[in-house]
Amino acid sequence: MSHCLIVPPQILRRLLDSDEPAVVRAAERTLAVSGTIVGRRSVRSSGLTGSPGAGNAGLIPQDLRQRAETAQERELPSTARDRKRAQQSAAATSYSPKRTIFDAKNGTDLPGTKVREEGDPASKDESVNEAYDGLGDTFALYAQVYNRDSLDGKGLPLLATVHYDKDFDNAYWDGEQMVFGDGDGVYFRSFTDSVDVIGHELTHGFTQYTAGFTYVAQSGALNESVSDCFGSMVKQRVNKQSAADADWLIGQGLFTDKVKGVALRSMKAPGTAYDDPHLGKDPQPADMDGYQDLPHDEQNDNGGVHVNSGIPNRAFYLAATGIGGNSWDGAGRIWYDVMTAGNLPKDVDFKGFAEATIKSAGSIFGAGSNQEQAVQQAWVTVKVLTG
Repeated sequence: MSHCLIVPPQILRRLLDSDEPAVVRAAERTLAVSGTIVGRRSVRSSGLTGSPGAGNAGLIPQDLRQRAETAQERELPSTARDRKRAQQSAAATSYSPKRTIFDAKNGTDLPGTKVREEGDPASKDESVNEAYDGLGDTFALYAQVYNRDSLDGKGLPLLATVHYDKDFDNAYWDGEQMVFGDGDGVYFRSFTDSVDVIGHELTHGFTQYTAGFTYVAQSGALNESVSDCFGSMVKQRVNKQSAADADWLIGQGLFTDKVKGVALRSMKAPGTAYDDPHLGKDPQPADMDGYQDLPHDEQNDNGGVHVNSGIPNRAFYLAATGIGGNSWDGAGRIWYDVMTAGNLPKDVDFKGFAEATIKSAGSIFGAGSNQEQAVQQAWVTVKVLTG
């Protein structure tokens, strides 16, 4: 895996031109750290038990068991199926997170000083509590909705460090833990403020343990999009919002009042999240007509992974609202099934992923079902597939 930071590099590079020296220094440090994360995460990911290998060879056995059990369940009579689901739900409630929060005290040594563990009372530090709660909210989505015990399906402890570096303008998953900066205070607030950001970054860990999408071009954009999808579902579930009621914004609340924008990204309307004289205009396309075929290097965000993710993001939004109800019960269940099925290549493109979601929708909800039709129409609307 490569580095997966919530703030895309094109925004940070714009801050290098700021007339405020403190902002420039913060952007320089943030961009420099992103380079070191590449090697660190690569080493950590390669050493993880159950991390993806070529094709489906590296899938966690529990995912394969769940897949097989799901297929068997479809053959059960309705009463037996309901009984089995009740048993699974009971099992999921027995899962409990193992959270530990550390404080870097504005340094860069990880993980830092331990300040709160699972079950400890709330801290006087708001960032510590926000990180602790966000880890728990993300764990709850995977455990209570998808019967998954943490990111790896085997109870992986959730670690996070707050107050990383001085004025650090980002948050990231490094292959082992979460890291949060405090923001520069001029353009960005603390990165623990948005629960969807926490859900987004932790989901990079989920992808690491399942489909393992290569972080470049379309597979990299899917890597980013899946994190946005699950991060948004974490927020929607916390706020008790249906797909129709949700704002579908990623990183709302991160910008200070100085920025002309509402969030880092909009899944509902890619390209509209911000339009600011300092940060530039949101470059995300809403469909394939605006796809940006960029060089596959760090300078161009590994082929525009944060830019082109707007296309599958919008497809998920359209699928979720087309199905109706809670996003995690409809489109989320389909996307989760695809991620854990074990039959996608690590370099899958948009078309291959789209076809997999349609097949999954038909398998879960029935061929010709409203859910299957909603998913297919979503991908047609964003012009990944033709009608």
